[in-house]
Amino acid sequence: MTIQTALTGQLSELDKKHFIHPTSSIKEQQENGPAVIFKEGSGVYVTDINGKTYIEGMASLWNVNVGYGRKELAEAAKEQLERLPFASSFATFSNEPAIRLAAKLAEMTPGDLNAVFFTSGGSESNDTSYKLVRHYWKIKGQPNKTKIIARKRAYHGVAGASTSATGIEDFHHMTTSLAGGFIHTEDFSPEALRKTIEREGADTVAAFLAEPVQGAGGVNIPPDGYFQEIRKICDEYNVLLIADEVITGFGRTGKMFACEHWGIVPDVMLLAKGISSGYIPLGAVIVRDHIHQDLIKLSEGTLLHGFTYSGHPTACAVSLKNLEILERENLVQNSKEMGAFLYKKLKALQAETSIVGEVRALGLIGAVEIVKDQNTNERASQKLSPQIIAEARKRGLILRNVVFGDSDTIVFSPPLIINEQEINEFVRILKEAILKIQQTI
Repeated sequence: MTIQTALTGQLSELDKKHFIHPTSSIKEQQENGPAVIFKEGSGVYVTDINGKTYIEGMASLWNVNVGYGRKELAEAAKEQLERLPFASSFATFSNEPAIRLAAKLAEMTPGDLNAVFFTSGGSESNDTSYKLVRHYWKIKGQPNKTKIIARKRAYHGVAGASTSATGIEDFHHMTTSLAGGFIHTEDFSPEALRKTIEREGADTVAAFLAEPVQGAGGVNIPPDGYFQEIRKICDEYNVLLIADEVITGFGRTGKMFACEHWGIVPDVMLLAKGISSGYIPLGAVIVRDHIHQDLIKLSEGTLLHGFTYSGHPTACAVSLKNLEILERENLVQNSKEMGAFLYKKLKALQAETSIVGEVRALGLIGAVEIVKDQNTNERASQKLSPQIIAEARKRGLILRNVVFGDSDTIVFSPPLIINEQEINEFVRILKEAILKIQQTI
């Protein structure tokens, strides 16, 4: 036994004994140990402790937008840690990185989204937004406007309220303590939203919550005109529109924010993931001026909501440097161009196989449906996407599958720095994996 093999075995046993993994099969972990133990990353590649290198086709969790190994981000963290590692933002205390990042986000986001509440991640951003919009209506003298309408197949996080807002039922089965006040309507149907508001009563509905492009639900892209109609309906019924841009923000879709594809400005925007490219935990909730002004005018006493790490100076310093890289290297445009190139390659792959169904993408986020028959879109009796991503991983490509309900889908979101050569390698490996599984059915 080599020293490296012994180390791998030791770490695997420690992992099984001590590490409860998020969104993972405990049984699978105990039987097989961790799927991969990562050691380092550079560009679009990550390397495990045995020296095997992979293209990170998911940018880990949709979030390492500027790629791995960015020394500038490490240096930004080091400088801030040495100067002021942490400072509370409670009781109006503040710090320079948090102030400058709030101003930068106000500059970057569309319309009059100008006031920022910092969190540690996407679930916290979601839970914060629900409390803020309910508080907003309360101080406006409409305390019965408490209901949040979300969509089926939506994913908004796994904190208490965000689990309840999530429209994927599998996430509801873990617990018996779902929060009330959340209603789910059909995907991509403005008429369904209108009927839901009218059924519930507009005077009881606080907000409509939506991902501009659904992520964990299978990368579902709205049809043209959908969000413009949603914006009109929300205005008509005096309902706030919350855009969950946790996954789609900061260039993922080929625009800085996905809402810009449809020319709409939500009342509240939720951010995380690409805000720091995953180098440090950070999230944000941004509200439009009319909400902020009412909070200023009508709130009394202390706003009794906050997290220890809201406005964390080191996280904010890293984010500022991350956004500088994003803009300096024109990565939003690269996302648009490389996304179109990858989509073209995947459409060609579709024609070379018999089990690839619909291919969809917007910038560098997309999905490949797996079917038994391309002509009928009939699904195989056994889900094939888990087998395909396992084969792809063996060959050096990390992807993710979505198998909720009748889905049998491969999803992808590589770092925004990816180039044509790396995309060709990505598609070559995926093709090999698909053809391997295709032969078994």
